[in-house]
Amino acid sequence: AELRKASKRLTCHKRYKIQKKIREHHRKVRKEAKKRGRKKPKKDPGVPSAAPFKEELLREAEQRKQRLEELKQKQKLNRQKEHEKKRKLEAKKNAAKIKEEAEGKESSGKSKTKTNKLLHKNSKQSFCRELKKVIEASDVVLEVLDARDPMGCRCPQLEQAVTCSGGDKKLLLVLNKIDLVPKENLEKWLNYLKKEFPTVAFKSATLMKDKTMEQLKKRRGRADLSRTAQSFGSKCLLKLLQEHGKAQNKTIQVGVVGFPNVGKSSIINSLKGVRACNVGLARGVTKSMQMVHIDKQTKMLDSPSIIADPSNNALALALRSIIDTEESGSADVLEGVDAILNHCSKQQVMMYYSIPDFRNTEEFLTSLAQKRGMLKKGGIPDIENAAKLLLCDWTGAKISYHSQPPGSQSLPPYLTEDKITEMQECFNLKSLEEENTTTVQALKYPSPASSIIFQSAGMANGTIEENKVIEEVSEWENLETSKEGEEEEEFTESDDDQDNAEEENYVKKVSQVSSTLALALVSLKHDFLFLESEHSNSLSFSLDKTADEDDAYDFNTDYV
Repeated sequence: AELRKASKRLTCHKRYKIQKKIREHHRKVRKEAKKRGRKKPKKDPGVPSAAPFKEELLREAEQRKQRLEELKQKQKLNRQKEHEKKRKLEAKKNAAKIKEEAEGKESSGKSKTKTNKLLHKNSKQSFCRELKKVIEASDVVLEVLDARDPMGCRCPQLEQAVTCSGGDKKLLLVLNKIDLVPKENLEKWLNYLKKEFPTVAFKSATLMKDKTMEQLKKRRGRADLSRTAQSFGSKCLLKLLQEHGKAQNKTIQVGVVGFPNVGKSSIINSLKGVRACNVGLARGVTKSMQMVHIDKQTKMLDSPSIIADPSNNALALALRSIIDTEESGSADVLEGVDAILNHCSKQQVMMYYSIPDFRNTEEFLTSLAQKRGMLKKGGIPDIENAAKLLLCDWTGAKISYHSQPPGSQSLPPYLTEDKITEMQECFNLKSLEEENTTTVQALKYPSPASSIIFQSAGMANGTIEENKVIEEVSEWENLETSKEGEEEEEFTESDDDQDNAEEENYVKKVSQVSSTLALALVSLKHDFLFLESEHSNSLSFSLDKTADEDDAYDFNTDYV
């Protein structure tokens, strides 16, 4: 049997006894305090009411207090400036040391390519390097497109690199997130894209079949999880890849590439049937190349996102660039939101977000922030967070919007009829078309009225070559160094000397004023306490005394 804790309950006799002892102790303490007697702190009498020029003296005392506070604030600001200067000097010294070390390494014979290999995983250069690895290692490249804006997800630089690489490298287009566009629009896009490259209609599974899935089924028996748990088009894509592997008579490596948030990792997870790759709403979750074995014949290569070129328009940069919404500036986010709102139907956006009519982007974001309860201190709408939320909605699989394919089909300069036939070789296009029709028929789609009409900005340029990204970084570094130089020039030695001289003069003036006021007050007190006949003696006595003595009046205890 387990030991129980001792009870804290007492008998009434014992409890009353304790209370009595406490009362006696308190009485004893009070008696001792009475015997000792209380020493009250001496209060400063202040300026007597009958003293002449009382109001003026009190006003001067208040002014002196204000001056002292101002002086304290000024000294605080000067200390902060000094700290900033020290920090900047230290940063400059460190930068100079790093430069010297780099120059020493270069002179010793170490090339820049070796130093570039030590880049951070999150850097754009490493993304480009890993993407190039995937393209070079793969036999078939899957370019993943968002069905809501397929043309905006196409990268001409990537397509050119794959088609002009030579050998038997093939390019397939995978139209993902097909459940977010109307059925008629999806069919139009499939007919448009299949004329250039073999296109697979796909809907990836966002919720994989694991323990969490079983728990959800137990808890919510009637919940319809087919939309998130099932993938459509995975059999068609696997069949296509397996047939190509048999034709080549070898195990093929399939690289999955595309812009951020198009669902590259989700496609691999859907084909594998298990969560093999990390997925998330944030852009740029995949940092490096990852190999996933689907079966004996096919290996999938997950790649980082394509980096959008800075020469793209604001819309392409908002939807396709790797933006960390937490670290990115408010100006970039607001510009992106403005571009999105300008390229879609205003009335449909108002209906979707349940927001009244708005004149500009800022007004829209304020009303959205108020509706969602995104407020700062004092009830001010948080526009920045509202803008970030809207960007996440449009890049994630939340909002249903669709764009129309171009009216006339014009091939890009890197694609010719021979290249198209070369890319379509070894693929059974008839069976692919049949499988696409079955996947299209199996899904539920939003109605054209509920889906927002979106104007696509066309193909988005991307940077695949690592050297181009490095050049951009070096330019940015030069700009930063020039800015630092300008800031340092502001804090010159002459300015410092001037500030110090001004401070010294100010302190001297304040000390002089304080001493004269103290002497005047001492004399007035003396006059009031003694008779008018002894005025001259008291005045001479008071003038001999300095402000530092004990008789000097303390301005910190004024009675106004």
